[in-house]
Amino acid sequence: MAIDDLLDEHEQGERVRAWLRNNALGILGGLALGIAAIYGWQWWGHHQAQQQQQAHASYAEAMKQLEAGQTEKAGELLAGQEGTYATLAALRVAKAQVEAGKIDEAITTLKGIHADPALQAVVDERLAQLYTAAGKPDEALKQLDGDTGSAVLELRGDALLAAGKRDEARDAYAEALTGTDVASPARRRIELKLQETGGQVPEPAEAT
Repeated sequence: MAIDDLLDEHEQGERVRAWLRNNALGILGGLALGIAAIYGWQWWGHHQAQQQQQAHASYAEAMKQLEAGQTEKAGELLAGQEGTYATLAALRVAKAQVEAGKIDEAITTLKGIHADPALQAVVDERLAQLYTAAGKPDEALKQLDGDTGSAVLELRGDALLAAGKRDEARDAYAEALTGTDVASPARRRIELKLQETGGQVPEPAEAT
């Protein structure tokens, strides 16, 4: 190997060492972040698994209490729970509480969970029904605020009617009807509500 080549290699080596000295903190920081990210991901996966196990255990225990007729205790078990298991369990417990005439307890059960986003609309609609049944139509309307689906419009009509706003309830039922399929089981129910508030049911050919 020629002397010039050796000098070039030496110079290149010095440049590499100088670069490493100047960037050592950045390199170490990057490695630390990478290691932290790996361990953080593993911790998150473990945490999620634990959460799922806890949620399933709470669900199973709540169902056990429900079968034993302990609706209040079943509801207490779900307080603060979140996710799909908690939401499904809360809906079942709330239904049992309503059947037992405990509407306020059912409201507490549903409000006490962090509902799964995919089921949040179902929980909101159920809460609106319960608020209306409990004589709290204003709370029902707040619960439905922002949603305009046919089912929500029907529930809004129910709340408005309970609040003594007959004309507004009629408009809500009429709008709900336009978005309800002719073959839907809910259509006849909405038609009756519309008629009871003084509205006119359109001919099937006119409905959309």
